[in-house]
Amino acid sequence: MDSKTVNAQDYRDAMAHYAGHVQLVTTEHEGVRRGVTVTAACSVSDNPPTVLVCLNRSNASNGIFLDRGYFALNTLSVQHQEMAAAFAGFDNKTAEERFAMARWDTLVTGCPTLMDATAVFDCRLIEHKIVATHMILFGEVVGLRETESQQALMFLERTWRTL
Repeated sequence: MDSKTVNAQDYRDAMAHYAGHVQLVTTEHEGVRRGVTVTAACSVSDNPPTVLVCLNRSNASNGIFLDRGYFALNTLSVQHQEMAAAFAGFDNKTAEERFAMARWDTLVTGCPTLMDATAVFDCRLIEHKIVATHMILFGEVVGLRETESQQALMFLERTWRTL
């Protein structure tokens, strides 16, 4: 069998064809709020309710999720596209400016939760793994909220889509 090393750019180009539901993972620790737009998040189990989120560990600011031990996963809809772009770092907005783009509250853990998110999973960090460039957070869902369903915000072929 021939083995070929797959280079990172080729991998990213191929993964661009993989549709991802856009979500915002948030936390707050010692008065500092952090939010990151992600597509690498999913359900792990319903008993107990558990989700996972993948975050790039090259960004030192993402360490706050481990320090706090809690996070919220906010499911975005088409109306959140501008905010998703901001939290993805596509502009020069500060964290304060990004959070000012929406209305926030808290559920159980005290993490910021987007009031009009399609769904919010408020989580206690139960485990994390380091895999290559990313850290995978496993969270037990300790609080949950659903709102009226809207068109899902997706990311496919390096652009925003709806479903």
